[in-house]
Amino acid sequence: MATRWGICSAGKISHDFLVALKTLPATEHQAVAIAARDLARAQDYAQKHGIPRAYGSYEELAQDPDVDVVYVGVIHPEHLPVGRLFLGAGKPVLLEKPLGMNAAEVRELVQLAQSHGVFLMEAYWTRFFPASERLYSLLSQGALGELKVVRAEFGAPLSGCPRIVQKELGGGALLDIGCYCVQFTTMVFGERPESILASGFLQPTGVDETLSVILNYRGKRQAVITCSVLTELPNQAAISGTKGIIQLPSEMWSPTELVVNGQHEEFSLPPPAQPLNFPKSTGLRYEAQHVRQCLLKGARQAVLCSHPVTLLPAVMNVVLSELGERRHVITLSVRRLPTQASIRWFHQGHIQ
Repeated sequence: MATRWGICSAGKISHDFLVALKTLPATEHQAVAIAARDLARAQDYAQKHGIPRAYGSYEELAQDPDVDVVYVGVIHPEHLPVGRLFLGAGKPVLLEKPLGMNAAEVRELVQLAQSHGVFLMEAYWTRFFPASERLYSLLSQGALGELKVVRAEFGAPLSGCPRIVQKELGGGALLDIGCYCVQFTTMVFGERPESILASGFLQPTGVDETLSVILNYRGKRQAVITCSVLTELPNQAAISGTKGIIQLPSEMWSPTELVVNGQHEEFSLPPPAQPLNFPKSTGLRYEAQHVRQCLLKGARQAVLCSHPVTLLPAVMNVVLSELGERRHVITLSVRRLPTQASIRWFHQGHIQ
């Protein structure tokens, strides 16, 4: 029986998610309803994507008995209230990254999901790409020996987009794109860092525009990330160990190529049936497949990343805590993460 998807929000990422679903068998995935606060927009998306029902409110979607799981693609500040709505209605949720604006919001959503016994997953699509699965396999086999250094960067000229530069819309380089670099380091080291050193610059609106962060881990291991909404960066990532190096040579958030000790491995994506808003968005199919596997197994959370708190909000709490106190630049000394910010990552990558 197909997993029946409800789509919350008729935005750009929701369009791309729907296009990605169409690359999967209709016997396994079907979009059956879409909701937007503008009914006409929901109806337009429904017609464009062949969705049988369109709603002018999220509440109507939450009460639809034929929806098995909801994909939520609203803007960052809406993740908490919209997540509350669907979890409270007992609907499994695939919620776009970041799960919350900070660690407190993440904890609230996780606790709500646990109290209702409902599935909740953060939609970091990077985790589910075939290239990422290959990477997990290599790391679990010890292909690089003892891991020592991780580097990741994500930069793009996005400052002309109001959502990126306005604090009330959840803007900022770290929250919007740098989070991909943070989750990458979480995947590699699998634990919380012992300390953080951060330096960067702010927009006049108060959000971070360019930021570099050094995360120090026990055993003299280190991760260095850089993110910017002002300029294009090489957008690469690399993991170095005592036995070699694995590189993600381009667009590390949607990897289709690995270079393992100089040997290239490529992982193609299926072509889209409709134009996409963002490059490689058919790769969203892999997180949808993982959600289906989880629901069929009766899981209450994704196997790849456990609750309660991921590294991203923990880093946010440290790095972004002083952004409101300085106008143009932030430079933090080495700071210890709070002990309650436990980080756990599972490398198995598949439901057994």
